[in-house]
Order: sequence, then structure tokens, then C-alpha cells
Amino acid sequence: MAHEFHAAAVFDRPALAGIDHAALKQARIDLAACFRMAARLGMHEGICNHFSCLVPGRDDLFLVNPHGLMFREITASNLLVCDFDGAVLEGEGRPEATAFFIHARLHLRLPRARAAFHTHMPNATALSMVEGEPLAWAGQTALKFYGRTAVDEHYNGLALDTAEGDRIAATLGDADIVFLRNHGVMVLGPSIADAWDDLYYLERAADVQIRAMSTGRPLIAVPPDIAALTARQIRAGDPESARLHLESIKRILKNEEREFAR
Repeated sequence: MAHEFHAAAVFDRPALAGIDHAALKQARIDLAACFRMAARLGMHEGICNHFSCLVPGRDDLFLVNPHGLMFREITASNLLVCDFDGAVLEGEGRPEATAFFIHARLHLRLPRARAAFHTHMPNATALSMVEGEPLAWAGQTALKFYGRTAVDEHYNGLALDTAEGDRIAATLGDADIVFLRNHGVMVLGPSIADAWDDLYYLERAADVQIRAMSTGRPLIAVPPDIAALTARQIRAGDPESARLHLESIKRILKNEEREFAR
């Protein structure tokens, strides 16, 4: 199901001049940690899904996973630095084609999206396949996302051209999460930590909603005014909570999968 992107590879050191390499190294470690923990939690699908983040201090370069590796194999050093034309400026290999056409266009069109995580994680993807609003706003965890979601209703097959990424970016607008009908989800964040935190809790919210739906009994939605209040309460603590969440998974991985950071 994965398709390799075939732009010419480049190793262009001048294009990387002026980059804070210490910050780039840390971004590599943080992003690799997200891949590894997503694999542990079953939030991946073969070699097909992809996470990206803008290179620190740059709005025109991004880190992304190379084609051919499962999430549990990814290390900090084998992530690729790419530009928006598809040139690989640092790293070995190529991005998967849909990774390039989605992520390059999202980062180009929505520079607020410092990180962009795309998965086919099972519970959130299941909700992308049913009629109506994916989240029912019936559980507290889901209220983290109240007023922050969009739905791309136009499934057109694999994202193998720039039009797909542009359409997803336009659908997102000011939202942070987009359910891609019949496909999966995309989570945007102002940092790797924020994107990870939202990805994790989105799947948890979808999981508990599906369990509730499986009883066959009607869901009890939270009233809109309380939902909006709760969303504001959750969001007030999100930046610090997300930072601590990412630090916690890195501590676990440093004890159990130390190679992720190499």
C-alpha cells in the first residue's frame, strides 16, 4: 500500500547552513520517541503512516520518516530532512509518496503546524468511516477536542499529488484535527509534544466512544455550554501536560528501547 516518492535525492549542506543542529538533534529524538510509542500502542499500520515536524528555526524544511521502516524500527538518525520540493537534504532513503504530498503541503499551507501526525489508528479511523460527526462529545476525554476538529468528506484514493495535501490543508482551516473520511486522521500541533498528546488522547477518546456505542444504548452527549467550558479548562493545561507526556515516554524508551535516540 505504500508508494515511494521518486524526486531526485540531494545532500545539500549549504541548504542546512545556519540551522541549530542541537535543536534539530533534539527534534529527531522527540519525533523518534513518538514513532516508537505509537508502535507500542498499536497506532501504526505497517510501513504506511507518517509523522513530520518542521526543522527548528525553519519554515521550509521538515523531518519525516523514510519509506520502508515500521514505526518500531525508527531511530532519531534515520529521519529525513526534506524541502517542500521533495529533495532529501539529510538522511538516507526517500519519503513515502503520500507522506510527501500530504506533509509538505500541510507545512507549506499551514506554517502554524510545526508537527503533523498521520495515522490509520484503528479507533479514530473507525469513526472516520461512519455517518455524521465522528466524535459524539459524550466523554470527558473527547472534550479536549471540542471545537478543534474538521472532517474531509472527499475521499479520492491515495494522496499521490499536491492537490490532496492542499485540500486537506484547506479543510483544516483553524482546526487541529481532521478526520479523513474512509481513510484515517491527521493531527497538527505547534510542537511535537502537542501533536503527540493530541494523537494519544484522540485514540483514547475514539476507543471509549466505540465501546459505549457497542452497548447499543444511546450516548448521552455533554451539553454544548459545558462541553465548551471543559474544552477551555483542558486546553489551559495542555502545553505543560503535553511536554510532561512526551518526557514520560522518552524516559520509558530510554530504559527499554535506548536505541531509538541514536
